[in-house]
Amino acid sequence: MGDDVVVSLDLSNYELLWPAELFASEGERILRASDSASDSSWVDRATWLITEALAGTTAVADFEELPDRDAPTDDPWASTTPGWGSRAGTGKRQWFTELVNRAGELRQAATPRPYWPQRRGRGLSRDGSTPRDTRRDFAQIISNFADNGYLAEVFGEECVDDPRDLPDASQVIDRRLGIPNLWPLAPETWDEDTFFGLIEVFHDLVSRPRTRRFHSWNMCGWHHSEFHNGPARVLYRSKVNELLREAGIDYELAAEGEDLGRLVSVTDDARNALVHRALTDSAPDITTRVRHAIALFRGRDTTVESKRSAIVTLAGILEERRALLKDKLGKDEGALFEIANRYDLRHRKADQRGDYDEAFLDWIFWWYLGTVELTNRLIASRTAG
Repeated sequence: MGDDVVVSLDLSNYELLWPAELFASEGERILRASDSASDSSWVDRATWLITEALAGTTAVADFEELPDRDAPTDDPWASTTPGWGSRAGTGKRQWFTELVNRAGELRQAATPRPYWPQRRGRGLSRDGSTPRDTRRDFAQIISNFADNGYLAEVFGEECVDDPRDLPDASQVIDRRLGIPNLWPLAPETWDEDTFFGLIEVFHDLVSRPRTRRFHSWNMCGWHHSEFHNGPARVLYRSKVNELLREAGIDYELAAEGEDLGRLVSVTDDARNALVHRALTDSAPDITTRVRHAIALFRGRDTTVESKRSAIVTLAGILEERRALLKDKLGKDEGALFEIANRYDLRHRKADQRGDYDEAFLDWIFWWYLGTVELTNRLIASRTAG
């Protein structure tokens, strides 16, 4: 940030509903866009961001109580009775700048510890003793997104001053999913395929409105504009993946790759990091094949055959880099290709072994993907040298 921050906010009363990185990114964008200290339009955007991203109304109230302009901290006329999150001489921009810069220090809003009925085995519990209605909870997530204008770009918004035909939301969903009459949401009617399909569809439909205005005539309500799907999808994945984890469902929405926004099998953090490096560090001509291999392997509908195809794709990349591997590994590089050639993976000959557990395919895939990432680093170091 270009602003010199000299205040020290008390963050103890603020809790984030968003991932810290997303809040910081959207906040930095607001600050960059407000070049002039006299430009007050940024205040509305900042207020909307704080309203969305932080729990409760405390932070918004603190922000709104501050003066529009920063005052010197030694100003004798500055207020001496600051609010919970403010200090004498602090203006809105200075306060908001520090809040954004210190986003990583904010606590994440947490579900309260179980109350008496939950501890006595009644009602919903977080420990699995009573099943949660995951479909209903997902419908509530979508309702919250809709209330905040995240579906207005595709579904439209009603206005008393502009009566017009809005898109039929059910048809919008039907065109993508091939299932009619899914809006308004009725989670009690969904089978598993419909539920998982809706999770993927809404990932592609949400879009965050960065501005809003209140239309008071006849209590028309909020109207939203300046949509961007990038931050909306980050937030959506965070909310939905948290729901799936709590429900014990071993899928998550992919954050990158050919299968972005599609449900994939959950892996550990180390393998997620490997996927990220393999996708971001590969040369352009390799990235497409790596993306395809990862999508084949980790998709919700993956099969033994698709896992074999994923391994074959990675083996082809390593075959092209065989000279590099031989140079670095010596005769041991042959072991990489012996598995692909002797087992029922690539050539599918009669004398090849096929009597192995599917877990063997998982092992080979991660081994080969790790080796692709290794060769990326070897190539990069050789280029740098």
